[in-house]
Amino acid sequence: MSRRNGLLFLLTAAALAQPAPPAARRALDLLLSEKYSELIALLSPVAKEKLTPEFLRDHVGPEIRGFGKAGGVGTPVTAKDGANTLVSFPVHFEHTPVNIQFTLNESGQVAGLYFRPASAPLPALWSRPSYSKPEAFQEREVTVGADPWNLGGTLVVPVGKVKVPAVILVHGPGALDRDETIYSNRIFRDLAEGLASRGIAVLRYDKRTKIYGDKMGDMDFTIQDETVDDALKGVGLLRQQPEVDPGRIYVLGHSLGGYISPRIAARDGKLAGLIFLAANARPIEDVALEQNEYMVHMGTNPPPEVLKRLEDLRAEVAKVKQMQPGKSNPMVAMGLPSGYLLDLRAYDPAAEAKRLTVPMLFLQGQRDFQVNMKDFGIWKSALGGRKNATFHSYPALNHLFIAGEGQSSPAEYRKPGNVDGAVVTDIAAFVIDSGR
Repeated sequence: MSRRNGLLFLLTAAALAQPAPPAARRALDLLLSEKYSELIALLSPVAKEKLTPEFLRDHVGPEIRGFGKAGGVGTPVTAKDGANTLVSFPVHFEHTPVNIQFTLNESGQVAGLYFRPASAPLPALWSRPSYSKPEAFQEREVTVGADPWNLGGTLVVPVGKVKVPAVILVHGPGALDRDETIYSNRIFRDLAEGLASRGIAVLRYDKRTKIYGDKMGDMDFTIQDETVDDALKGVGLLRQQPEVDPGRIYVLGHSLGGYISPRIAARDGKLAGLIFLAANARPIEDVALEQNEYMVHMGTNPPPEVLKRLEDLRAEVAKVKQMQPGKSNPMVAMGLPSGYLLDLRAYDPAAEAKRLTVPMLFLQGQRDFQVNMKDFGIWKSALGGRKNATFHSYPALNHLFIAGEGQSSPAEYRKPGNVDGAVVTDIAAFVIDSGR
């Protein structure tokens, strides 16, 4: 039942042509000479889980040999990605030129390995949004939870202020890092820096499935294990920070994080409010099927293999609908353990939200094809007219709350952008005003 998750690394500064760190050059030499046991010694603990000797031998090695005989190595391109250093070597292979990129963590260990085309030695740039004022906040590394599930996090606090309101950011689906990185977009970093620039502390952290994906892949875990427990631990951590007012802590959930936020609030019992960004109100299997139907039928005459995959997904969704506690169920459906799906069988997020008395803010991009205006309408039908619920939708925004035009699609996510400033303004106003 193992499910492996790929890594995405983005830049925060312009690439520089400069001497490569010795560890990166040694890693390149060991990789090209197929000395995998020695290369393993240079890897970070997380990278060792993915780049195993077997994976290097059976997958990476054959791919490199397919490029042809290695010739000269050109001048590397280096860039900073937060605490990480990205180093990309242009290697002149017999059949095709390839850039081999290593990501080094702040300890100098190899945290990632990528093959990139000659025309793009490094990933796209992340640009700081104009509403982020670095002089207005400070960051420090924190740990959310404890062994065996401790997670790295970043706490951003306004400079020179104490007892400020705080927001914890809860991820959408998938193995996401603390920035909720999607290609060159860093949604949670945008939100954290934008809100901190407005006097609000923000905690973001790596998702459990990002750090412990292989370990969890062999478990019948639930959304409690994947999301709720760590969010509650993060809230507890915020309450201990000297800069934070422990009575003014808000949960901001994006997509799946918003879907499960009412449960987080009920379990905690002391939150000051909830912020829902593109939160689905329908069961996850229904939303997943609708997403795939949308993508398949975006173009004309989809190929037979694509239609077959859609039919397979419909069959999977039907199996999910038939699952019953205590009965014989598939171990995995739609890539999730049966326990995960059964745990949500009776969960109605809008009904759970109706039981809450804390202020709630619902934000939705009208161009969002992943969680669309149907879900926004369900939330509004359940909570509209209540004094503790506020609703905003934005005509130009997609699921990442980035502006665009026309029909949204997955390809749009590859374009660098930032969370729209109006979203940051609306969240900040909600947090500050509802705490008065």
